[in-house]
Amino acid sequence: MITAREHAPPRPKGRRHKAFQNLRHDIPASLVVFLVAIPLSLGIALASGAPVVAGLVAAIVGGIVAGLLGGSPLQVSGPAAGLTVIIAETITEFGWAVTCAITVLAGALQILLGLSRIARAALAISPAIVHGMLAGIGVTIVLAQLHVILGGTAQSSPVGNLLQLPRQLLNPHGLATLLGVLTIAILLVWGRLPAAVRKVPGPLVAIVAVTVLSVAAGMSVPRVDVPANVLDIRFVPEFPSGGWYDFGLAVVTVALVASVESLLSAVATDKMHTGPRANLNRELIGQGAANMASGSLGGLPVTGVIVRSSTNVRSGARSRAAAVLHGLWILLFVAVLAGLLRNIPLAALAGLLVYVGANLVDIGHIKDVLRHGDLPVYLVTLVGVVAVDLLTGVLIGIGLAALVMLRRLLWSGIHAEQDGDGWRVVVEGALSSLSIPRLSTVLSGIPQGSRVTLELVVDYLDHAAFELLSAWQHSHEQAGGTVLVDEIGHPWFQRGKAGEPTVHKAQAPPVLPRWFAPWSDWQEAVPQVPEQRGRESSMRRGMVEFDRRTSRLVRPILSRLANVHEPQTLFITCGDARIVPNLITSSGPGDLFTIRNIGNLVPDHASADSSIGASLEFAVDVLRVREIVVCGHSSCGAMNARLHGAPEDATALRSWLRYAEPSLERARTRPPIAVAGEVPAGVDQLALHNVLEQVDRLRQYPTIARAEARGDVELWGMYFDVGGARVHLYDPETGSFGPVRRAVTMGN
Repeated sequence: MITAREHAPPRPKGRRHKAFQNLRHDIPASLVVFLVAIPLSLGIALASGAPVVAGLVAAIVGGIVAGLLGGSPLQVSGPAAGLTVIIAETITEFGWAVTCAITVLAGALQILLGLSRIARAALAISPAIVHGMLAGIGVTIVLAQLHVILGGTAQSSPVGNLLQLPRQLLNPHGLATLLGVLTIAILLVWGRLPAAVRKVPGPLVAIVAVTVLSVAAGMSVPRVDVPANVLDIRFVPEFPSGGWYDFGLAVVTVALVASVESLLSAVATDKMHTGPRANLNRELIGQGAANMASGSLGGLPVTGVIVRSSTNVRSGARSRAAAVLHGLWILLFVAVLAGLLRNIPLAALAGLLVYVGANLVDIGHIKDVLRHGDLPVYLVTLVGVVAVDLLTGVLIGIGLAALVMLRRLLWSGIHAEQDGDGWRVVVEGALSSLSIPRLSTVLSGIPQGSRVTLELVVDYLDHAAFELLSAWQHSHEQAGGTVLVDEIGHPWFQRGKAGEPTVHKAQAPPVLPRWFAPWSDWQEAVPQVPEQRGRESSMRRGMVEFDRRTSRLVRPILSRLANVHEPQTLFITCGDARIVPNLITSSGPGDLFTIRNIGNLVPDHASADSSIGASLEFAVDVLRVREIVVCGHSSCGAMNARLHGAPEDATALRSWLRYAEPSLERARTRPPIAVAGEVPAGVDQLALHNVLEQVDRLRQYPTIARAEARGDVELWGMYFDVGGARVHLYDPETGSFGPVRRAVTMGN
């Protein structure tokens, strides 16, 4: 008897095998990230004004706790440059022990945010604000650490650092400056070396090289101060004796900034690999647990760090084991080799921080925000972070982003242009009360008594704007002028004139674009000058519409096709006005080589009519089309004329329809053809047989026969149900016309 226990082992065995396979990639990746994390953690602790060991504690806890509990499998967490300014200010105001309590409570708040499942709300923050914040932090770090490189002491604020920098430049301390500049030089050069060399992390190379040089040369410079026994943690976070409002504000600030940075890093990490996607709510919970542990042990706040995460992915990590192992390697290093850290010059770490801070001002990000029109938000956030503080800078950025978004939502482009002997006023966007000053200025510049076309391309028209337009139209017409209102899209103004409310645009029924809607549907709604009414053709008005609106949209495509004619399909269909080949095939300019005639007929190749034959030869032999489609349709007038007879005086039509005689004979002698499971009768049944008859006749043309024999061309039979707006393809296996999806699947 086989028990359930005997069935169970295969799955765990498969999991164990996969975990073992992952370790082959995770262990090397974790070692690389470990080598990157050590100098960065020390440098960030130095920049924050915290004990140097606090950076190592945060790196260990971030790797192990956040790695195990977080929702982003390949993200690596630890102390981040993005929090250095906040932590430095917090330490200055509250002291280190209270700062650790703030970190613990910030972690608890992160866990609550994760449990409330609102993590994705952080993604609503404009990228311009986030990048501006990081750039501001980078500038702040650079301004502070330049003083350390030059042998001096950083001031209490970025502005103070900037003002004192010229004096510091005049009095550099030789050895410290040499080591700091050398560190930066190594980092700059390392990124340009071959990939095989760059497998060794640049920060590690720079710090080790400069440290060895300083020790070998016996340089007397300030170095890292590490306790004799780093693991002897006797630390308890403390709460402040007062100032609880500022304390609470600091907790919220650390929690929010750490959360946003972690979530954005997780999203960016997801874009670098094809493995499991991040669970952002779980990631917040993991980050919160790591911060509670780090603060309790005297460590810096923890966030997801894009530098370490990207290194982890590039190094081939497959699972969260890489992040956990990197934390264990740091712990092992601290336990065994912590004494080596005392040899690292502070100027070397300052040089590393200058390099890291400068990279936070990312030129690629600046180009992105410029391209999207968000550069003012970026710059305001950056300046706010540097000139005031991080929280204020971010809040200013959020406020400006909200104003920019409001302007975009309510933007309206308004201009007037001469149109022949009259004027055309064009209004685009959302026309609200905020646009009234500009609208009023433009309308007041229109000469009295002139003919005006008011072209409204608006997706919303509020009450105040409607009142202004309506009043201006009335006064202009009272003065002897003419106002024609041409609404492109939803008729907001027309609704208002009819006494209907201008509702929110979400409640507006859909309106077909003019390029799609039949002329009879949209041109009747377009006003005309009385003396021109009835004399201007629909075709001409359509041409004007194309020239004014559509031309600029299709010009880039057509310019590429100007000297290229390479259609893939020869499309033979009826001249019926209801059949629009590009519409029912979702194709565009350059895709279809189309032959249209009455009844989509193909004369015998030996007939006197050579026009079709010439088109076929041109399509197959010259254009090298890959497929030929014969498309018939329901309610076909040609098939109706062939079945019931054409008018006696339509001699040319009667002569042409003789080519449909074989189709009529085929319909009489062969079984009925079904379409989507139903068997139509009469004209529609004849149209189905006619499609197949024309496909067979195409194969009699030598040009097509040779191409099909070579496998260069494929023939299809298509049927379009006009009333149902459905396209059907013929399936030889079933002998019927079926849905396109089914036919294509069978063909593949």
